[in-house]
Amino acid sequence: MAILSILLWAPAVGALILALVPGQHARLIQGIGNVFAGFALLTSCWLLSVFEPGLGDLQFYEHFPLNPKFGSAYALGVDGVSMPMVVLATLLMSIALLASSGISSRAKGYYICMLLLEFGMLGVFLAQDWALFYIFWEVTLIPLFFLIDRWGGKRRHAASLNFVLYTMGGSVFMLISLIAVYEYVPGQVSLMSAMIHVSENMPKDQQIWALLGFLIGFGVKMPVFPLHGWLPLAHVEAPSSVSILLSGILLKMGAYGLLKAVVMLPSAAQALQPLLVFLALFGMIYGGLLAWRQSDLKAMIAYSSVSHMGIVLLGIATLNEAGMVAAVLQMTAHGLVAGALFLLVGLLYERTHTRNIQDYSSLIQVMPRFALMMSLTLLAAMGLPGTVGFVAELYAFIGGFQQWTWVMVFFSMSVLVSAAYAMRTISLLFTGPVKPQMQQIEDLRAPELLATGLLAAGILFFGLLPGSLIGLSTATIAHMQSLISHSL
Repeated sequence: MAILSILLWAPAVGALILALVPGQHARLIQGIGNVFAGFALLTSCWLLSVFEPGLGDLQFYEHFPLNPKFGSAYALGVDGVSMPMVVLATLLMSIALLASSGISSRAKGYYICMLLLEFGMLGVFLAQDWALFYIFWEVTLIPLFFLIDRWGGKRRHAASLNFVLYTMGGSVFMLISLIAVYEYVPGQVSLMSAMIHVSENMPKDQQIWALLGFLIGFGVKMPVFPLHGWLPLAHVEAPSSVSILLSGILLKMGAYGLLKAVVMLPSAAQALQPLLVFLALFGMIYGGLLAWRQSDLKAMIAYSSVSHMGIVLLGIATLNEAGMVAAVLQMTAHGLVAGALFLLVGLLYERTHTRNIQDYSSLIQVMPRFALMMSLTLLAAMGLPGTVGFVAELYAFIGGFQQWTWVMVFFSMSVLVSAAYAMRTISLLFTGPVKPQMQQIEDLRAPELLATGLLAAGILFFGLLPGSLIGLSTATIAHMQSLISHSL
């Protein structure tokens, strides 16, 4: 079995083994889940170490025909765009499982769902066949529905149903677009490499309709305004460990798919550029303003995700190299920042059983380690120089300025709004007198400090030395840019 298949199927094998373990052995179940998640993380790190960034083509490619009549295949591969997402997915899954030690009710089902979710997420980023991509895209819905519905908060049933209806509704539009595009593929195959050339045969008006379908399908998951309605409720009601994955990885699946669709249909993307840039800039300001007025910490992070993913959409909409680099950088940056924020908020909630920001003050006196990590992560969320968020926003501003010049004033406004809600949160959490009920809160323990420290280290490392992350995707993005320029 090739290395990508080993990586992909490891979580599924772990879920199968867990299905055979008696449910009363909670410690054994947790151990098996962590072992298989850790194995996937180590495998992805090894892949990263042997990955050749200078090659713009797919690496570690695997191909096995599934349905020759339809032209579908079990095709896996990684490039400079999917490689950081694969590592990020395995890293956040390991951290999410470490943060799940408090799960005591139905632990067996919980860990099975988490490993199946990792299986689906990895499949989306590794699949090089659109039919296979769609299957893995749908696979993620099942475990995520149960994770929210069984282990979520008071409104978990409404949140899980809302999430599934939104995502399945978007998937219908994506499927219709895939079928429409497939009709114009030379040789009638669903491989992504073959469907890249569909724009040569497909009429432009049909390309526009197809890309609109992709925009709805992928925009629900990103989420793009106004398709974000499921996000705040799902984030608030989901367990914090699931929120880490929901914001850190699941949103990136939508951005990754939209990037692939834009490269496949560049003429339609160029025609829809005004719509894309409007949705991006409006979503950035809208999400930031809503985050600013939230009192629930998880709701604040959820709305900030709408704002930050608007930067990704803006980068994709530029159709230039700087913008696409910004999109990939922001996908990675937001995964690290949002993952750290949800982890820290979850750990705080376990100690205090409240997420209302008004209930806190001067936590720096009783939780100095938590205060350090939370402040660093919030500063990264607002794009402070020296953090990876700043590098992503800088590239987005450069790419957008090359394309639209004065329109980037609205981008600057969104950055100011991000700074406003980040500083407001730091002020309310860590200044003022210590409230009596908050005087005995335990600070971060060693395992918790290790988990948050890993994410903080990534935020700082890629912020101070961004060349390694940029270099990882530059060749692939240059190849995508050449395909877009050739088609246009």
